[in-house]
Amino acid sequence: MTIHSITWLNGQLLPTGQALIPVNDHGLLYGDGVFEGIRFYRRQAFRLQQHLQRLQLSARAIALEIPFSIAELTAAIEQLIAAFADGDGYIRLMVTRGAGPLGLNPKSCSQPNVIAIADQLAMIDVGHQQAGARLIVSSVRRLPADGLDPRIKSLNYLNHILAKIEANHAGADEAILLNAQGRVAEGTADNVFIVRNGRLLTPPCSEGALEGITRDLVLELAQADGLETGEQPLGVYDLYAADECFLTGTGAELIPVASVDCRALPSCPGPVFLRLQQAFRRTIERECGGIL
Repeated sequence: MTIHSITWLNGQLLPTGQALIPVNDHGLLYGDGVFEGIRFYRRQAFRLQQHLQRLQLSARAIALEIPFSIAELTAAIEQLIAAFADGDGYIRLMVTRGAGPLGLNPKSCSQPNVIAIADQLAMIDVGHQQAGARLIVSSVRRLPADGLDPRIKSLNYLNHILAKIEANHAGADEAILLNAQGRVAEGTADNVFIVRNGRLLTPPCSEGALEGITRDLVLELAQADGLETGEQPLGVYDLYAADECFLTGTGAELIPVASVDCRALPSCPGPVFLRLQQAFRRTIERECGGIL
């Protein structure tokens, strides 16, 4: 079986259009579930175990029991990749609460659904990505950690979607969400880095940023390359005054930023970004094989 857009649903491989869940699944009704995004290159899932471990922690945090072990999910992802038409792609792995009666109470949802979709994903237009993304600072705020911890990758992304709609209306590629205190949290689907005076800076997770797997890798690569790094609160001014800015994420990979709120950055793509992008690609080549 080799087709575009294929889904693994509770142990069965299906064309995505034929993969069905009940309309009363609480993941659909209430966004009750968790997910991971996973890239694969040369038919090898990149940092798969880190993603599966994070999925487990997200599920545990919302009292959701995944009906498959890490080993079984690993085998499922490998099966899905083998059936996909292309050697490179993106997987959306989801665990929903499952079907249940109407109403918020999940008590009667006895069987979670596990869904993995393999397809292609580009966060922004390829041409814009090469020239640098145009960002706006959204009026939509990141949900506060005392309401929903940002380390939980919940299926409910409505505030991020509203920020993305705002970016669309502004003719921008991406939006930055601030936290309740007006400091930088993250993009709609990516972490934010800036370079200033030779230092690589990113908001700590306590500011509302996801504990991104690509984010952690970029920090590791920067430190190995001798760059000074820091996790510290950042304001909108720090974005405007940055020497460089870029976005990271499993879906985004690494995207340089050309402007923030129509303020052009002095360097895009900047030298630090280019060094880290090369190190990132070398890591993929080493872990997944082949030349990108």
